[in-house]
Amino acid sequence: MHMPVIISRILDAIIIAWALFMLMRLIRGTRAVQLLKGLAVVFAALYLTRRLDLVATNWILQKLSYMLMVAVPIVFYPELRRTLEQLGRGWSLNNNSHLTSDEAVKEVVRALVEGAGYLSARRQGAIIVIERGSGLGEYVETGTLLMCRISPEIIETIFQPQTPLHDGAVILRGDVLLASGCFLPLSDRSDLPQYMGTRHRAAVGIAEQTDALAIVISEETGRISMAVDGKISTGLTMESLEARLKDYYRDYRKSFHLLSTDDISLKFKARSN
Repeated sequence: MHMPVIISRILDAIIIAWALFMLMRLIRGTRAVQLLKGLAVVFAALYLTRRLDLVATNWILQKLSYMLMVAVPIVFYPELRRTLEQLGRGWSLNNNSHLTSDEAVKEVVRALVEGAGYLSARRQGAIIVIERGSGLGEYVETGTLLMCRISPEIIETIFQPQTPLHDGAVILRGDVLLASGCFLPLSDRSDLPQYMGTRHRAAVGIAEQTDALAIVISEETGRISMAVDGKISTGLTMESLEARLKDYYRDYRKSFHLLSTDDISLKFKARSN
């Protein structure tokens, strides 16, 4: 039995509107917004040149649009990857988390805030990446495997300047510090302030390519920053850091990881062999 035409048209419009809304939500605050504006200008010019019968200009714009069809997936790779990962998490039936209680969340937040406060007061540079829905196994494998429970003392020890593990990022899954000394992708954004060095660019880079949250402590100023969804907030106080962490852990507690820590251990054993 066929659906009445009016109902199918309404349903069609709702689906398109929802898809556009989700698209704008995903790209809001990212470089994709400016790229979309550029694409809109090109296609508007293509339409006008066709209507005005500007044959040569229209031909050039047509060739340019063909090139854009190839270039867009490459340019939008981080956004496309994030979108597909979010869709995958939405349909996943195995979305378990180590942080199953409010008490566990409070303990992790306390460890992060106290550790960040200690490092900030002593101007010891650090970057702490918190895994959420996107698996960070490929970045964990670039560092040194730890597999230990998080605590302020562990954070303070790792980022002591004289220790071999202080350079690079630590990656946290649930309440387990997976690895330290991890290499992260650097953001190539040109609008970041000059005072933001490699650590800040690494934090923004991982936040652009995944849904991870990154805490950065500046070695020069002791300033605490946080990167998420490709954006970075600087000058956080201990209170604002704690509030943000509680919000993010509350919202994403049910989607911290799709891999088990055993999977990471097996990969490290295979690599060492």
